[in-house]
Amino acid sequence: MKTIAILKYVFALIGAVLLIAAVYSYRETRTFIETAARATGTVIGYSGNRPRPIVRFEDERGAQVQFTSSTGSSPPRYRIGEAVSILYQPSAPYDAKTEDFFSLWGGSVIVGGIGSVFFLIGAGIIVGGRLQNQRAARLRSTGVPIQTEFQSVELNTFLQVNGRHPFRVITHWQDPATSLIHVFHSNNLWFDPTQHVERGRRITVYVEPGNPKRYFMDVSFLPQLAE
Repeated sequence: MKTIAILKYVFALIGAVLLIAAVYSYRETRTFIETAARATGTVIGYSGNRPRPIVRFEDERGAQVQFTSSTGSSPPRYRIGEAVSILYQPSAPYDAKTEDFFSLWGGSVIVGGIGSVFFLIGAGIIVGGRLQNQRAARLRSTGVPIQTEFQSVELNTFLQVNGRHPFRVITHWQDPATSLIHVFHSNNLWFDPTQHVERGRRITVYVEPGNPKRYFMDVSFLPQLAE
């Protein structure tokens, strides 16, 4: 539980930093494009395991400039001898870029994508936890308390942290009005509560009036997990 409490903030922080970096990279690229000079270069070779094109072009002063693109692909995007459009700053022609989407925007897209994933995971856990607590408080206040019967403890295999799955308490309740049996699950528990719940124990579940699918199981009788 402590690991999750730490990780959700770490993920959100890493995501926020990467998103800020992506915005900064986007603004830098936009400024570069707006102020860059254009030229036509020729691919004269490739460099690296993920082939990055080596391009030669003539800058606005007539000087021959050769640079290696910061991005590559396999198979190579260009053929040797192919003409490519170049963007460069006259004051730094050796930092030129080929005028294609990935060379210009690839860094922003990758960093922004990774940042979005990290931020959404962290923020999702934070917001989800708060919403869960708010729902529990609301159901305690306005829900209908029913006495359900303890059935078993199961592992929640849909969630895994550090190689561990949390546990959930399962109870049953038969609606006297319809004779239908409803199954309820507790929130996730990061210890096995089996030895603390005797078979047939009555456990209170707060149900939203008219909607038994929205509920909160009160397992406050269980011991608390040490931090």
